[in-house]
Amino acid sequence: MNDTQKMNWQQKLQVYGRLMRVEKPIGTLLLLWPTYWALLIASDGSPDWLMVLVFTLGTFLMRSAGCVVNDFADRDIDGAVARTKGRPFAMGQVSKKEALLLTAGLCLVSLLCLLPLNTLTWWMSLPAVFLAVTYPFTKRFFPIPQLYLGFAFSFGVPMAFAAETNAVPALAWLIFSANVMWTIAYDTCYAMADKEDDLKLGNIKTSAITFGEQDVNAVMLCHAVFIVLMAIVGWDIDATWPYWLSLLIAVAMQCWQYTQIKGRDRQKCFEIFLKNNRIGWVICLGLILHYWWS
Repeated sequence: MNDTQKMNWQQKLQVYGRLMRVEKPIGTLLLLWPTYWALLIASDGSPDWLMVLVFTLGTFLMRSAGCVVNDFADRDIDGAVARTKGRPFAMGQVSKKEALLLTAGLCLVSLLCLLPLNTLTWWMSLPAVFLAVTYPFTKRFFPIPQLYLGFAFSFGVPMAFAAETNAVPALAWLIFSANVMWTIAYDTCYAMADKEDDLKLGNIKTSAITFGEQDVNAVMLCHAVFIVLMAIVGWDIDATWPYWLSLLIAVAMQCWQYTQIKGRDRQKCFEIFLKNNRIGWVICLGLILHYWWS
């Protein structure tokens, strides 16, 4: 790791920022949207702004920690994948010790964000942290690691309900389940972009590989189940027309996604993964307007 020793502190910070994917906020956004949905629903449309700030910062920190752990876990294979060969580990710009210390620091600061919150939220954070830091290793043995990622990406939902109401009702787990399905859908698109490289490596498991020729159908099925579950959420909260309109727009976006991924073009699959951010904010806007309209 001689390259790591030649860097000044400014260059080191840039490397750490790349490890944390600071320049690529899509992961943070995909984590935040379901958390914001939960904060809105749990607070009946009026979330405490301290809660919004705490969850936004905590989500950024934990997503960053997860990215660092992911690069640590994939340090020996990222160089063989076209999309990841420029990452810090693949280029010899960071050591294992640095990555582990950075992960620990990010987790510690994220836990400090919980100080203003209640005890139940603290307890709910424990499985959230565990899932975030262990997900990268599931790609070695679990046939659908995107399911595990779905659990990790959804724990902001019960935590938001716990923080706002000091309880985690069935509605929270319904939103949790919906988000798990949405996560499998968009992350399978992400996996489809790397499928060719992952198959060559031979020791990586993804939903795109496991689903095989049914990968596109699996994505659309997960999208469909997500919409059905979010419709049940709407029925449960007596949603007004803006929310239902947002779901219709989300369905239109999903149908368009099908036209883009059915050819399994790597670049298009990756772009569709990114565009799922639009589904998240459309539904969030639908919830905001629902409570405003109510």
